[in-house]
Amino acid sequence: MQTQGQIIDAEQQFADRALLTLIEQVRQGDRQAYRQLYTEHVGMVHGLCYRLTGGDRALAEDATQEVFIQLWRKIGNYRGDSKFSTWLHSVSSNVCVSYIRKQRGWWQRMFNIEDSAAMQETAEGSTGEVDIEAYVQRLPERARMVFVLHAIEGYRHEEIAEMMDMAVGSSKAQFHRAKQLMQEWMGYE
Repeated sequence: MQTQGQIIDAEQQFADRALLTLIEQVRQGDRQAYRQLYTEHVGMVHGLCYRLTGGDRALAEDATQEVFIQLWRKIGNYRGDSKFSTWLHSVSSNVCVSYIRKQRGWWQRMFNIEDSAAMQETAEGSTGEVDIEAYVQRLPERARMVFVLHAIEGYRHEEIAEMMDMAVGSSKAQFHRAKQLMQEWMGYE
């Protein structure tokens, strides 16, 4: 008789083999397999893009589409050394960061900090409770991207620095800046 753990392991192995088969079909140009891969992963990719774009729905949707265009082109680069979701997460982060940089004036947005009164209006819901996500969305873009990648997505500063073409120290400084701004806006100075 199999234990619960053995059953779960067997189910995971089956799912992993099915995913590898699906990926191979996509590599061979199977559009139906690509559509299935898209359907299974679009939620995760869009969520990441939404956080990285600071809640800009239109930009997040465009970035999500760009991720899947690049996925179609780069699926051959997936070697299976890591889980597909991990690889896709990395591709999504890189593509989204690049897409954002191309779409808007990078330096213009970097220093665009909302005043505290406007910030307070946006961040407080109708019940007067603070919406942390609203604060994250209001961070200057570069600080927000580093904050999301490090604090929420779990990337190391070395990875963020490479992804965003900056020094490791700059990544750490942007993260520190984001934390300070959020603490100030929430009244935890």
